[in-house]
Amino acid sequence: MLKGVPQGNRAQPGWWAKAKQAHQRTHIRMKIGYARVSTGEQNLYMQRDALEAAGCDVIYQDEGISGITIERDGLTQALSAIGAGDTLVMWKFDRLGRSLGFLCELVEHLGKQGAGFQSLTDGIDTTTNSGKLVFHIMGALAEFERDLIRERTRAGMKAAKKRGKHMGRPRALSPAQMQHARELLASGKTQREVAELLGVSANTVGRTVRILATE
Repeated sequence: MLKGVPQGNRAQPGWWAKAKQAHQRTHIRMKIGYARVSTGEQNLYMQRDALEAAGCDVIYQDEGISGITIERDGLTQALSAIGAGDTLVMWKFDRLGRSLGFLCELVEHLGKQGAGFQSLTDGIDTTTNSGKLVFHIMGALAEFERDLIRERTRAGMKAAKKRGKHMGRPRALSPAQMQHARELLASGKTQREVAELLGVSANTVGRTVRILATE
């Protein structure tokens, strides 16, 4: 453990900045521990004991926070503290989160940073030659998850358009008003005049003209 470094959920800017600067100057590889429990009835003692025994230099924690929650103070601080050559250590993989997509993205991000990842009870250690395979697998899974999301989004948009549903932000004019705007413009009214008659902005009428031109 870093001598004189307090353990807890929130890092204190003064001591951590000094510790980080010293780390960067001497290129010491640090082990950054992370612990989490979902409810206030659980405690962090077992996780913290395991992380300390594993040689973690500093430990961040989140208490009473579900793994589904992505925005977590302790996790954010732990990830901010990690640099190239460092290792993020946790008692069990699911302490990071419950979403496969989020876990894949996180491990992939650590790999791109040049940082390692170690799960004590799962036997995963990407600082070893065999453990580096995990980075490649998680990276592939992350890309697969992104592809699935893109495909589902495109399929959903295509199905919605087929049913005649408008995609994007709601239109200011109804189909009947758009048809009325077309007729007014065809009769010689300007876009500004049509806008005043329909109670919308001239920009809205301009967008309506472009939409009508594509239909």
